[in-house]
Amino acid sequence: MLKYLGVSRSGYRSWLNRTPSDTEKRKEYIKAQIQDIYDESKQNYGAPKITRKLRQKGETISERTVGKYMKEMGIKAQWVKPWTITTIDSDFSNELQNILDEQFTPDRPNAVWCSDITYIWTTDGFVYLTSIMDLYSRKIIAWTLSQTLEVSCVIDTIKKAKARRNTELPLIIHSDRGSQYVSQAYREVTAKMQRSYSKKAFPWDNACIESFHALIGYSCTEVPLFRQLGNRHSGCRKPV
Repeated sequence: MLKYLGVSRSGYRSWLNRTPSDTEKRKEYIKAQIQDIYDESKQNYGAPKITRKLRQKGETISERTVGKYMKEMGIKAQWVKPWTITTIDSDFSNELQNILDEQFTPDRPNAVWCSDITYIWTTDGFVYLTSIMDLYSRKIIAWTLSQTLEVSCVIDTIKKAKARRNTELPLIIHSDRGSQYVSQAYREVTAKMQRSYSKKAFPWDNACIESFHALIGYSCTEVPLFRQLGNRHSGCRKPV
């Protein structure tokens, strides 16, 4: 084998008996830390989040170096936030203002609600998840699963949120510009609220709930929570 590889016996013995340098020791230590963080995240974290975790532990390291080590280790994030349009933009651009303006840290509950619709694939086809998040706690306070994108699903979800929080007045309710969110029915059910809308084709304005839906989509396909239409509701029985 050594002859085939072009390696001398003395060179091989020297390699076996060598003492790793401090740089090599640190590299292996960091790689072990990366593996631990990666496993704790259920293989969801990529280089940016792992870098932040390492820095929180007191390590001085760049995202580029973490990415390089991950490549050497043959690991990568299994989930990268996708952005797929699931609603159709309206023609009311001039009337739809971004009141929230990416201010994602309200100082009290029910100050800002965010809503979004995403799809989930199962062996029976797509279902659609409509959710409402209270930005203060980042908790989902109401959700609805349906087989269509009808506006009634959004209306039902808003009514659930109002009932659970016993309130008619979150200061702001934010969404994208999908047709459901600019419909007359939506305007009526949110008449006492300030309606805020993301800029056209700019999902980052609704980043918190978009990220949550992306994670749900990943969890329900890569780590299936439901495979068939009959058990979707049992898989999502309680609000988050």
